Amino acid sequence: MFRGVNQLSLDNKGRIAIPTRYRDVLARHCNNQMIVTVDRDNCLLLYPLPDWEEIERKLVKLPSFNKQARRLQRLLVGHATECELDSAGRILLPPPLREFAALTKDVVMIGQGNKFEIWDAQTWNVRRAEWLAQGGGGDEGPLPSELENLSL
Repeated sequence: MFRGVNQLSLDNKGRIAIPTRYRDVLARHCNNQMIVTVDRDNCLLLYPLPDWEEIERKLVKLPSFNKQARRLQRLLVGHATECELDSAGRILLPPPLREFAALTKDVVMIGQGNKFEIWDAQTWNVRRAEWLAQGGGGDEGPLPSELENLSL
């Protein structure tokens, strides 16, 4: 499980260093093979390869005549790019994906269980503040029934 918020720097070649605490797990779980793709929230998603392959199998089985399914396939599968941790524990984020997420020098990597989200730090701070200000409300609609009885 990947969790936590990590402040990182994008180097001049477009690489970020994966925090040390995750490197051994990634080496064992995916032999340092990862996939980076876009997310509808304008951040990037970083998956260990085996976890991505499971999601990809589900995505390609979606009905091709469903417009929303096709859009999701185009975004997630169409932008999916293989990346590998180098000997220094860095991954290269391709220019089109860095541009999509408007990544600048300061980035934030958020652990999300089986994946990471990669955000421009300023964008993350603005969005997080918006979400906190909304509380449980916002334009997302009612709370899913699976979360109604969740106690934190």
